[in-house]
Amino acid sequence: MSGYTQTMERLIAELGRLPGIGARSAERIAFHLLKAKTDDAMRLADAIRDLKTRTRHCSRCYNLTEADPCPICSDPARDARTICVVEQPKDLMNIESTGTFRGVYHVLMGHLAPLEGVEPADLTIDPLLRRVESEGVREVILGTNPTIEGDGTALLIASLLAGREGVQVTRLARGLPSGSQLEYANKSMLADAISGRQKMG
Repeated sequence: MSGYTQTMERLIAELGRLPGIGARSAERIAFHLLKAKTDDAMRLADAIRDLKTRTRHCSRCYNLTEADPCPICSDPARDARTICVVEQPKDLMNIESTGTFRGVYHVLMGHLAPLEGVEPADLTIDPLLRRVESEGVREVILGTNPTIEGDGTALLIASLLAGREGVQVTRLARGLPSGSQLEYANKSMLADAISGRQKMG
């Protein structure tokens, strides 16, 4: 018996399911919320509810958005003929924070990982190919992470796009350390990787 109420035990258990939150941290957060003003705690609850009810994936690029299509896809000032392909929405945001890329994006929602059961059909590769076919795309920048899985995903996409007339396939420059993640790269490193992207194949 922990001595906590059922409500407190339930909250601690749910917080403990979050990544990076152990039992002790979950307990501390639960007590913090208990001691917080009701308005403060309810703002957190409202934010979580809104995240789950209002946030969706853009039907065009699969970025997270509350409006469909997302603000980037809807921006007429963006170059829709240049697509930067990334693994996750957080990678998109990291590149976008550099302020150097004026094209659009495509989020794969992961990378190939056969040992984990992630196959090409589990990613948004087919919608990417349809975009390239129908939207007059001139360049596809492969911005997957410089890891074995990211490189394998990039090579597959490059092979699927090979031979498409008028479509250049490039890869972010290797100013990014091999084996790293885009989310850990600083703005100048990402800017250099975008400007120094290299043609594949």
